[in-house]
Amino acid sequence: MGSANGTRIIFKDGKLIVPDDPIIPFIGGDGVGPDIWRAAKAVIDAAVGKAYQGLRQIKWLEVYAGSRAYSLFNTYLPEDTIDALRYYIVSIKGPLTTPVGGGFRSLNVTLRQRLDLFACIRPVRYYRGIPSPVKKPELVDITVFRENTEDVYAGIEWPQGSDDVGKVIKFLNDEMGTNIKVDSGIGIKPISKSSTKRLVRMAMEYAIKNSKNTLTLVHKGNIMKFTEGAFRDWGYELVKDEFRDIAITEHELIEKFDSKLPEDKILVNDRIADSMFQQILLRPSEYKVLAVPNLIGDFISDALVAQVGGLGIAPGANIGIPTAVFEATHGTAPKYAGQDKVNPGSLILSGAMMLDYIGWDRAADMIRHGLEKAIMDKLVTYDLERQMESATLLSCSEFGQAIVDRLE
Repeated sequence: MGSANGTRIIFKDGKLIVPDDPIIPFIGGDGVGPDIWRAAKAVIDAAVGKAYQGLRQIKWLEVYAGSRAYSLFNTYLPEDTIDALRYYIVSIKGPLTTPVGGGFRSLNVTLRQRLDLFACIRPVRYYRGIPSPVKKPELVDITVFRENTEDVYAGIEWPQGSDDVGKVIKFLNDEMGTNIKVDSGIGIKPISKSSTKRLVRMAMEYAIKNSKNTLTLVHKGNIMKFTEGAFRDWGYELVKDEFRDIAITEHELIEKFDSKLPEDKILVNDRIADSMFQQILLRPSEYKVLAVPNLIGDFISDALVAQVGGLGIAPGANIGIPTAVFEATHGTAPKYAGQDKVNPGSLILSGAMMLDYIGWDRAADMIRHGLEKAIMDKLVTYDLERQMESATLLSCSEFGQAIVDRLE
């Protein structure tokens, strides 16, 4: 796996201890991954160097997953990679393709489950100058906390016609009184109290730290009462038990505060998922932090991102305690691989998220400002250039350099 001359980040007493020369593993990724990684690394290194005058520097350590790992080690996800991501705590990755017949339902899902990265965090906000399909994209400033390890994405399922699915259907029909058709495939949807509570706890802690005054539990509990309905109930229970001094419910807001939220309180409410999809279009400014089960969280985060410019500029992270893997949120786009063409904004902004996570906020803010300024100057990659008037078309690496040139 190689080595890096630096110091390991450690986790002690519930906090990261970050040296000035942290070793941070990276996975370049498949398809366009190497292109966007080179651009992102250049921006991150330049921002850190400028923000801290050379007193801080990331020591990058390459580790492998996906097709590159297979070509080197004959496996798509080496154990050494899992070990390195766990040992060094904070890492970043490009997109990965899960090969057909590769032994993994998804490399990304496998990483999340093996490292217990239970929260997929997607901060969605608008950067000025980006074309948008909605009239007021600047009203969107919402961070999604999506549960990452359970729900139907846990991958517990059996194919139609198999011996195993026959056993499951027979048990459910004979012992549990269901009436499932015998030619069905079956999937299981587990949602646990412990996983729900740790997700909502992390979302609340984020809201407090970042001065967000609303946390919304999104669910389909009116139909799936014992899974998503329980997600809602357990979320409220966690808030009542651990954050009673700062959190108020919608009912309390109306009854005790005349519908006016005090500055020192966080409103904790809930919304049915289909209603929430309307809310993020019609009244996005009323929502700040969402805590959502896995499947709905996947849908709603992409729907939000569509309002502010698409996956090309959408950052994301998979975070556990203490391990965190930051990543591009889009796919590998293999037809553009090696062409130095695609927008590296997603991975660049995920890098800014990573810098926030390790406490290097100054460099993170410089990256976000630099990216916005490049877009406002209409210096963009093809995905944005084709939607803008009088824009200058840049390659992937040129867009990265345009951001570097605007770091302030």
